[in-house]
Order: sequence, then C-alpha cells, then structure tokens
Amino acid sequence: MIPSATTQLLLCLSPGWDAPSGHLQRFERVAFDAWQPLGAEIPVALGRCGMAWGRGLHPSTGGLEKREGDGRAPAGVFAITALFGYADASALPAPPRLPYHCARPDLKCVDDPASTHYNRIVDGSAQPRDWASCEDMLRQDRRYELGAVVAHNCTPPVPGAGSCIFLHVWESPVIPTAGCTAMALEPMRDIALWLDGARAPLLVQLPQAEFAHRQAEWRLPRR
Repeated sequence: MIPSATTQLLLCLSPGWDAPSGHLQRFERVAFDAWQPLGAEIPVALGRCGMAWGRGLHPSTGGLEKREGDGRAPAGVFAITALFGYADASALPAPPRLPYHCARPDLKCVDDPASTHYNRIVDGSAQPRDWASCEDMLRQDRRYELGAVVAHNCTPPVPGAGSCIFLHVWESPVIPTAGCTAMALEPMRDIALWLDGARAPLLVQLPQAEFAHRQAEWRLPRR
C-alpha cells in the first residue's frame, strides 16, 4: 500500500469514526527500512462529524464515504502535493520543498461541484468564474497562514465527493473543522518545512480501530 518511494509519512489517528479530534505523528524511513517516529505527537482538530472514507491511494472499503459538506475529514491514504500560506516563499524560514501557493485575494479553492475547477486551487483572475462557491485562500484569520494540500478526490475529482482538504492552522484546540486536519501554528510550520516532494510524502488518516485492522496489510508504522 505504501510505495517504496515514500519516505515521509504523517499518521493521524482518532478514537473513532465520529471523533472530532485526534493526534498526528511524523514518521520517516530510508527505502524499505522500518518507520521511525520524528518528534512528539501533535494534537489535531478534525471534521466536526469525525471521519468518512475519502478518495485517495487506498482501495475501496465499502464504508461510509465522504461527501461535500458532510463535516467529515477523509479517512485513508493521501499524497501531500503542495503548500500554501500568507507569506511569500522567500520569507519562510527555509525554502519550501513542495510547490508553494502564496495567498492573494484572487487565490481560491473551488468547492462548487458544478464547476469545471471543482477541488482545484485556482487564480480567480486568470479564467472565467464558473463557480457559485469557493474557499478564499487569503483569509481574515490565521487558519490558512500556513498549510498543506491533501490530495483527496483528485484523480479525477468526482463532483460532490469532497473538496479543499488541507492541513492548516486551527482556530482553537476545541473547535473542529469542516473536514480538514488542523493544528497549532508551530507544528504546522515544522511539518511544512519538513515535507519534501522528492520523498513522496503521504498522510494516513484513520480511526484507531481501522489502523489496528490495516496496519500490517498497508505496511504502516507500528504504534
């Protein structure tokens, strides 16, 4: 399940399918060597309704599937494909090692299933607007100050299967998200600067019981 090219992994576990919070741990390895934890576990806020199976690199499971607006974070295995933030890339503490979107007023993530740009981050000034709703990537709060793009429902996007899934800064430790995985700014910064596209990073996000059931088959880190 986990490709040999992947040597960076974020493992996010929650107590159960309906839990709105959990913990995230970084792991890394050399080729097929055992996964090694890096740093401490990080508390995270999840979707207000918990998790549902997303569309990623894992096989179909037949369980509850994520839908647009359901308030659930996607469960499964997902590539991490890009970073975003309010600052220019040159202002970060170190050069980003994934593609970086610098937030501007016209930078949007389209969440309208009827749009040809559904589940894409786009420059709203560069093409005709065909969407009725979208996420502003330059917000008035700190939640998108720094974050990473989770490749859920991307190849290709299925209208209505969920969009705009990110790792980002939380509003508060006790406030869940609409479906993203959120944390304090400091660990989000550590993760963003650690992620390296050359190491094919993945997010594995599961309720604890599902992790225990699939750990050996999917070659996940031991806990």
